[in-house]
This record gives sequence, C-alpha cells and structure tokens, in this order.
Amino acid sequence: MKQLTTILFLFLSFNFCFSQSEKYPFQNTELPEDERVNDLINRLTVDEKIAQLLYQSPAIERLGIPAYNWWNESLHGVARAGYATVFPQSITIAASWDDELVAEVANVISDEARAKHHEYLRRGQHDIYQGLTFWSPNINIFRDPRWGRGHETYGEDPYLTGVLGTEYVKGLQGNNAKYLKVVATAKHFAVHSGPEPLRHEFDVAPSQRDLWETYLPAFRTLVKDGNVYSIMTAYNRIYGEAASASNSLYSILRDKWGFNGYVVSDCGAIADMWKTHHVAKDAAEASAMAVKEGCDLNCGNSYEKLTDALQDGLITEADLDVALHRLMRARFKLGMFDSDEKVPYAKIPFSVNNNPKHKVLALKAAQKSIVLLKNENAILPLSKNLKNIAVIGPNADNIQSLWGNYNGMPKNPVTVLEGIKNKVGAQVNVHFEEGAPLAKGIPTMEVIPSAYFSTEDGKQGLTSAYYNSTEWKGAPLFTRVDQAVNFQWDIDTPDSRLKIGNYSVRWSGYITPPKSGTYYFSDWGKPFMAFTISDTIKGGGTHEHHAVINPKNMYLEEGEKYKIEIRYNNYYGDATAKMMWSIPTENQLEKAVLAANKSDVVVLALGLNERLEGEEMKVEVEGFADGDRTSLNLPKKQVELMKEVVATGKPVVLVLLNGSALSINWASENIPAIISAGYPGQEGGNAIANVLFGDYNPAGRLPVTYYKSVDDLPPFEDYNMDGRTYKYFKKEPLYPFGYGLSYTKFKYSNLEIPLEIKINEPIKVSVQVANEGDFDGDEVVQLYVRDEEGSTPRPICELVGFKRIHLKKGARQKVEFTIQPRELAMINKDDKFVIEPGWFSISVGGSQPNFTENKHINSTNTVIGRVEIKGKTTELEF
Repeated sequence: MKQLTTILFLFLSFNFCFSQSEKYPFQNTELPEDERVNDLINRLTVDEKIAQLLYQSPAIERLGIPAYNWWNESLHGVARAGYATVFPQSITIAASWDDELVAEVANVISDEARAKHHEYLRRGQHDIYQGLTFWSPNINIFRDPRWGRGHETYGEDPYLTGVLGTEYVKGLQGNNAKYLKVVATAKHFAVHSGPEPLRHEFDVAPSQRDLWETYLPAFRTLVKDGNVYSIMTAYNRIYGEAASASNSLYSILRDKWGFNGYVVSDCGAIADMWKTHHVAKDAAEASAMAVKEGCDLNCGNSYEKLTDALQDGLITEADLDVALHRLMRARFKLGMFDSDEKVPYAKIPFSVNNNPKHKVLALKAAQKSIVLLKNENAILPLSKNLKNIAVIGPNADNIQSLWGNYNGMPKNPVTVLEGIKNKVGAQVNVHFEEGAPLAKGIPTMEVIPSAYFSTEDGKQGLTSAYYNSTEWKGAPLFTRVDQAVNFQWDIDTPDSRLKIGNYSVRWSGYITPPKSGTYYFSDWGKPFMAFTISDTIKGGGTHEHHAVINPKNMYLEEGEKYKIEIRYNNYYGDATAKMMWSIPTENQLEKAVLAANKSDVVVLALGLNERLEGEEMKVEVEGFADGDRTSLNLPKKQVELMKEVVATGKPVVLVLLNGSALSINWASENIPAIISAGYPGQEGGNAIANVLFGDYNPAGRLPVTYYKSVDDLPPFEDYNMDGRTYKYFKKEPLYPFGYGLSYTKFKYSNLEIPLEIKINEPIKVSVQVANEGDFDGDEVVQLYVRDEEGSTPRPICELVGFKRIHLKKGARQKVEFTIQPRELAMINKDDKFVIEPGWFSISVGGSQPNFTENKHINSTNTVIGRVEIKGKTTELEF
C-alpha cells in the first residue's frame, strides 16, 4: 500500500510539473524554430490545417492554440481598434521626403499596436483588428492621379516609395534578433492602381520595361532591404494570370528575391478568380491554384473548399503543410506560443497609446509634410498682429479631412480653424464660414444635437435599450434615455455588464427639424450601425409612416416629428456610434464673402477628403466615380467659392487638404500663397498654423506630379508609363514631382563627381548646400540621373537619392551620396536588366534638374555634371 501511495504521488507530481511547463515540443522555447513549427503542424488534422489557412483562424483547444484573426490595419496609425495616434496619410508623409521620420512614426505605430493587442488578450479577445499582422504599407505606384486609393501610397516614384516603405517596415517589425514586433505586409502585389470599378476583373499587361523599372522595384526593395515578412496579392490579373495564383509573380518573389515570409490574398481575391476572372471553374479549383502557387492565407472564405480540392486530387496535404509552415512560423516569430516574460514587446503598457510624446511626433510629422507651392511677394508667413482673420472653406473645420482612409480614431483632432485659433489666441478675431459644401451633395456632417430628439413620452433625447447580444433579441439588459447618439467607447463597453464584441443598442424616438429643407444623414458607427426614419404624411387624425432605411437625404418640415430608430451592434472591440446630419444651409457663399470683407487676410481651406476619394466607393458626384476621379479639378462649388473670395481683393492664402494632385490652374495664377497639407493627421490644424505664422519653415516636396488637366494624361486603364509621372511626362506640369518652396533660400555649389568610372562601380557624389536666406530651415537635397545614350527609351530623369537636412541661416553643409550600379540599370530591347556604358547626367538640387524648360523647376537652385561609364554592357539579376 505504501509503495502504491508512493507511485501515485510520483505520478501526480509528474503530471503537475508537466502541466506547469511545456506539454508539447512546440511549446518548448529552447527548441529550434523550425522544429517547433513542424511539431505543431504534425499534430493537426487535415480539417484543422485547412481552417488555419483562413484569416479567421479558429482555436485548436486540444493543443492550447488560441483563435487568431490575421486582419489588422496600420497605414498611418493603428486603425479600427479604438483611440490611436493618427499620423499623416502615406501620400502626405511621403511629402516629407524624410525616411528617418517614417521609421520613427512606424515605431510608434507598432508600440501602440503591441499595447492594444496584449490589452485585448487580457480581456479574452481574439477578433479582427486585434492581432499583430498588419496589412500595410501600400507600395503600389501612384501612376495616375485619378486612382482613388493613391493617397494610401508613397507617390509616383519607385525609388522614393522603396526607401520610405522600407523604413516603415523596419519601424513596424522591430529589430529584435528573435521576435518580430509586428508583421508588416507590402501590398498589392503587383501592378495595381485602379480603376477601382474594374479591379475585380481587370487584366494588366504593361511592357516588360515598365514592369521591371516601375511596378516591381519597390516590392524588391522591401523584400531585399526591409525583410518585409508578408506580401498581399492584388485583385487584378497580370498577363492573364490572377495575381493570387500567378506562377510568374511568385517565381519573382521567392526564387529571384528569396522572400521567405507568407503571402495573403486581398479580401475576396480568391473568389474573384472564378467569379469574375474566370480562370477557375469554382472555389475549390481557385483555392487549389492559389495555394499551390504560393498564396498561404485567404482573406475570405474560399479556402474552406480546399476540403473538396483534396478529395478531387487538385491539391495534396503536403501543399497545405508548405503554406501552414510559413503562417505558423510567423506566429512563432511574434511570440504567440511563448510566455510574455520571454517576448520583450509584450511588456509595452497599454498607457503608451495616445501619450504626449506621440502627439508631439504627430505634429512634427504633419509639419514636415507640408508643401509650400506658392508664396508671391512673401505673403507668408503671416503677421501675428493681424486684427481679423477669415477662415473659410469646407475643409476649415472638418475633422474627416485630416486623414485619409484606413485611419485610426484620434482622441483630440485639431482642424485648420482650431489650429489658427490656438495660434492667434483671443486677441485676434477669427471669422469662420464654411462657404460651400465639399461638393454638391457632400455636405459637412455634425452630430445631431439632443435638442432635436424626443422620446415617446416627450422627454428630450432618445430611449435606448442595451442588449447583451449582437442581435437586439430578448429583453434588454437595461434601458435609459440618451441625450444624443454620440459615443466613442474605445475598447471599452457602454456598461461593465456588457462584453466586448457581444452587445447591441437600439435608440428610438422622434426627431424634430429646426427648419424646413433637405437634410443629409449619416451613421458613423463601428463595427455596425443602421437607422430608419419614417416620413410623416400630414392630414386627418391618422398619420401614415413610411420607413426609409438609411436615407442619404430627406426633405423634412420644420416642427414636424419624424420617428427614428437607430441600431448599433458590436462584434469586435472598436466601438463608435454617432448619428449625424447636415442642416439645410442658406446663403453660404454670401456669408463667406461678408467674412472675407471684414478681415485682414483670408485662409481658404479647400480640397478633398475620404468621402470623395478612396476604395471602391459609391460616390455620385461630378468629377468622381466609385472612389476614383474623372477630373483633377476642385469640385465646382469650391471653385465658385474660391473665385468669389478672391474677388473681394483681400489677401488670400489657399490651404489644400487633399490626397491626390489637383489641377488648381486658376488658383496658381490668381492666389498669392498656396500650401498643400495633404491629409495631415490629428495635429494637422496646429501644423498648418505653425507654417502660416512662421513658427515652422516648410520644406515638404511633392511626391506626385500636379498636372494642368486630366486631358494631358493617357487613358486611365492603360498601364504603360509613357506620358505619366515626372519620368515620362513630356508636357509642362502645373507643379512637378519633387517641387516645394521654403521661407529661406538655399544655394548649391561645388558638385564633385568622377569624370569616368567603371561600369560596375558605385559613383560617389558630393555637393555644398548653403542657407543664404533669413530663416533657419530644412532642405530636401535631391539626386537625379539622366541616361543620355540608352539603347531603349529612357526616362527624362530618375530619382536615385535624397536627403533631408537642416541648416541654420548662414550655415552650409557638404552632402554626400553614393549611386549604386543597379540605379543606372535598364531593361534593354531584349528585356534584359543591364547596365550600358555611356554618358550620364547627374543633378543635385532642391528640385528636379533643368533638363526640360519649366518655370517651376528653375525656382530652386540645382547643379549638374556628367560622368562617363566605361566597360562592356553588364547584365544584373533583378
């Protein structure tokens, strides 16, 4: 009996100790990574393996593997996951031409990402937008300003895109030898930049020269230099193959470049293969094709049909294992199967979100990204002793115009109007008028005030019912009267008894308009929000009610009560619920002119925002279609406002908030000062005010060409580069790529380059830059080359280097560059990537070189020299 007791004690002790440590080899952190991955995979059933190839990967409870959702976003701040620091949109921070700044911003984004992820885990959450795998950056080339998603990119140049994208990836993924901070995803591979309505069916076939010299270099740079760990495929076909199952693309990615991370499809792209591209007969065949070629993860549900593909012999279990190995290796590198004590990034506290240092960086990034386009007679900077300032325009007090799409939610965003008020204080009279809507049918929205709501029993506000389920079923957990629908619960819930991702709310009552006219409505809710308004027909003792579901606009009569019901549910953590409207406006233009007339200067805030340009949108406005643009002009209502304000004779400063190039020809000729602030993020208003009043000297440069008209461009659907971007556009632009002014003046001298060099040697270049003006300031030194003797059509010039430097007035600095041989390479007539001998012109300056006549290019000094490359034509491996 004693012996039996001893055995039992040892058995229990063994099991206790075993349960307190690793149960399986894949949980042993001392084992090599591949051995851990293989052990885990070998323990999975076929069905479990298939389920793990879907972006919503379920838990495997018998192995202690938690559920994981691979979908998260962080384009310019952690998106859709509660309050976050919101930095300038990608195209905007690209205007900083500051790779160190991009790395700094990305590092902060990944800090907040890690902090949010671990806070969600502590709350038992494993949903969408809560993980560590981020589907950013977008490094497609912004080849045509009509593309609505272009503001997600770093612009039109492959070199600039590659450098900035690489720094973003490094900042996101961290520098730990064992663990990834988060996973960055370069998208969309490849040759993808609109039109949005055609993206699910489009087949692109650019020339080999354009493929290798324009569309692929940035991806190569992020893979080879940035070690990006994930790639997202595009929706389109390329040369007839669906991008998600393109043998030629995967061969480039894995065989030529040595990419060893995982590939994820864009959402629904596998379904497109059989539904719209018709390259497969059904989901099973499409899924098998994609997995076998190298698409490891499916955003969508097509991979559920891999079970059928296995049964039909279209794929093998070994094929599944290859994809699964790549995915699980990523999760191991993120430390998902290790204790938090072993993963340094797990220790980042949740309090890091929105901390004061991040706010300061957001301001710094916004300031560095502002481009001064015109400053006639040095109207800027403005005096702080002005008595009256008019701030006019639909973008003046519009927080949606501070960011582009894929944005996070800032806690205290600062509009242009607020920034100017912060700057000048109470001693200056600031007169604000909107003057015009963003575009016809796109008015500025505001939260509906409580005064216009009433309950069934006549109280102010709406009756609200809160349910502990997502479907508004059964008895509510509690009811109350909410004064308005204006909630940002962040990652919390409205009540401690409600669980994240599993509650819903219904508000009901009446809305009484303050005046008769057409009202526009918008529900701004995440994850889901919808509303109905019943149109009341007067007459007799009985009213009929016709419910209108999510009306874009309705004609309402003053004093009449209209029944309203608003529904919200939360099936993942981020929680926002706002019911908004636009009240009918009268005499907007006249009021704006009156405000201008009584002011010393007018700040006119115009441009675009995410309601006009973006991803596959339903927009019915002249000049815009499905998120893309059909015109490069400002919307007509804004042009009308601009001309009437200028006609007052008051000094006008035009501030553009925009994500793509604008044909502001009239403004360029008639307005003395113009700045482009892009989509500047949460501190945009303060940054703009600092530039306007001289507390920051602007130094941004355009990352895209501003064309005079859409008529100067080839058809949008044509993916060949001839006639596009600064490299191939032979007409005169309005403002060229790389252009931007300063409050000070820089001079370039003492260009040093070799007279000749061997064909495979790097070229050392140096130049002296002096600040000869009256302000301290930054300068963006740009290095361009021009192939004077190439055997195939060569670009007008190409960017091959840049550095942003700071010089105090009177100071000078020697700036050095090294041009690597591959920067001089080209696709020849045999479609080989080669360096050819011959003469190359080299330019260093604050703008594009004077290779073509252009009044704007000459506005900043440049120095130009020539070098002869000697030797035999040499082929390089792309």
